[in-house]
Amino acid sequence: MFSQRLQYMWLLLLFVHLLLSPSTAAAAGKVSAVIVFGDSTVDSGNNDYILTVVKGNFPPYGRDFDGGVATGRFSNGRLVTDFISEGFGLPPSVPAYLDPSCTIDQLAMGVSFASGGTGLDDLTADIFNVIHVKQQLESFREYKERLTTAMGESKADEIIADALYHFSIGNNDIGVNYFVLPQRRAQFTPPEYVAFLTDIAGAAVREVFRLGGRKIQLTGILPVGCVPAMRTLNLLRPGECVEDFNQLALLFNAELQKTARKLNSELPGVKVVYSDMYNLVSTIIASPLKYGFENVAQGCCGTGLIEVSFLCVLDEPLTCEDTNKYVFFDSVHPTERIYKMEASQMLNTSLAVFL
Repeated sequence: MFSQRLQYMWLLLLFVHLLLSPSTAAAAGKVSAVIVFGDSTVDSGNNDYILTVVKGNFPPYGRDFDGGVATGRFSNGRLVTDFISEGFGLPPSVPAYLDPSCTIDQLAMGVSFASGGTGLDDLTADIFNVIHVKQQLESFREYKERLTTAMGESKADEIIADALYHFSIGNNDIGVNYFVLPQRRAQFTPPEYVAFLTDIAGAAVREVFRLGGRKIQLTGILPVGCVPAMRTLNLLRPGECVEDFNQLALLFNAELQKTARKLNSELPGVKVVYSDMYNLVSTIIASPLKYGFENVAQGCCGTGLIEVSFLCVLDEPLTCEDTNKYVFFDSVHPTERIYKMEASQMLNTSLAVFL
């Protein structure tokens, strides 16, 4: 009799513990949606619907995406934001805002306003005729209005307040604009240009805050000097990383971390986290076999030396067989495997505060 009572008490305690403990589903519910601003690292297809040559809506892009469909993502499969969304118990892919097939109900759980080729600097976006940051923010304001119309003000405000706002932008400012074109180098020293960019990032976060966002992720940029295209164009040391590019990327990332701290101290009720993209990729590049990679200097697409966007389709027969062995899919963008590793690291570190 006593044994049965004891067994009953233990079962009761276990049941209470399970009720009070945060389950995976409960943790996932803390983020209502993943809302994305940025460049080609997080563009899930917006460039498909604008007049630009910067597109990824054809093979071999998307070859490892569900159904083998080229969605406009500049990779062989999913992006870091897709894996982050899944990690929060939300849909496994974040749709593009400009995709006319997406309903507001779908977009309510996640949406990307990002545009491949853009930057924080308007001049960067102008190079490729893509969507400026201020236009992405304007689309966000429109999105909020659509949510309010469809779901009512209270529900819309709840989604906006509980969403994670992911910013991944700056790669093209450093990797294309500053070093390739003369205008910004004539205007700014490297530290001045970085300050110019991070001021724009801070203003963008303040606008999201003004519109109701409270959970914000600022993502650092990649080691842009080590992407295959930059190695190919490195005339002084062919095939090696361009260290000037990497040093400026590190400076940008350091200033972005300072911006995150400043915003946390300025904006009441906000939580701004900085997430690193640089160190994992640079660590893998330094010791690829340790992580199961075989090629860090070439992309999977074509020759892997210079092909990106429409150039990939010209050499499609040359595209590699196993993307999991490559860090980069084309000469600029990481493979799905890298994005998955980045997302896992973020969810276990900087984003854990939102779980």
